[in-house]
Amino acid sequence: MTTATTTGADATASAPVPLTPAGAGPVDSGARRSAPSVAWLGLVPFAAYVLLFLAVPTVLAIGSGFFTKNGSLTWSNVSALGDPVVLTTFANSAGLSLLTAVIGAVVGALVCYALLGMNPDGAVRSTVDAAAGVLAQFGGVMLAFAFIATIGIQGVLKLFLQDTFGIDIFANGTWLYDLPGLILPYIYFQIPLMVITFMPALAALKPQWAEANLTLGGTRSSFWLRIGIPVLAPSFLASLLLLFANAFSSYATAAALASQGAQIVPLQIRAALTSETVLGRENLAGALALGMIVIVGVVMALYSLIQRRAARWQS
Repeated sequence: MTTATTTGADATASAPVPLTPAGAGPVDSGARRSAPSVAWLGLVPFAAYVLLFLAVPTVLAIGSGFFTKNGSLTWSNVSALGDPVVLTTFANSAGLSLLTAVIGAVVGALVCYALLGMNPDGAVRSTVDAAAGVLAQFGGVMLAFAFIATIGIQGVLKLFLQDTFGIDIFANGTWLYDLPGLILPYIYFQIPLMVITFMPALAALKPQWAEANLTLGGTRSSFWLRIGIPVLAPSFLASLLLLFANAFSSYATAAALASQGAQIVPLQIRAALTSETVLGRENLAGALALGMIVIVGVVMALYSLIQRRAARWQS
């Protein structure tokens, strides 16, 4: 029996020969060059937005902290960051942010765990996902008004408790309009934000890991202690840092509720810009902004490092 073979010349001859668009003859493939890419033009609007509304205001805010109202260079604004009053506002902001971030992270993680066993396309899961996406952005004056109308001095729930059960939630003072009153509103948008950021990490847990754990004689508790929690810890910490930065930089809700005083840094910045009793120190707001940027920058750098580690398990 004979076997037909194809020589190198025959194979070369049978290969398709590229032609010019006019079909005049072959074109050397090495001479063809790819056209320059213009895909980067799609980033121009975003880059312009970041430059105008993030980079330029940041530079102006930081730079103003090193100058006086007359434009002369000074270190007095930056040195004011060591003032006990300013340090107290930074401590209040950090404490409020940490407390609401921890509560929001724990409660949000429990909500994610409850949703884990549900159908991703089911009504409950879809409703919770949609509600989390909306409530995470429901802040500012609207959120402050909602709390004032509900549990304010003349709020619906406050009056109901007082008239029906004789319970006065403001018996110890108007706490809603002070620093403690910011805890509930902040938790209100921290929990949905945790659900949005932590749910993808929890859903990325592979069922094969649980099956392997059961095959080796493990239990549900051992799975979470030895596999689930160690794998999810970076994502949980990253989400916690994100919640901290979110609360630390929040302004509108606090400004609407705590109309008097400057208990946290954003309100201290407002006081430096608008106060009629502290004249000539408007540029102190730039120094306060510098302190906030440093703290948020450190937090977000840690968030990026931890998130990079968490991404290895989610891929």
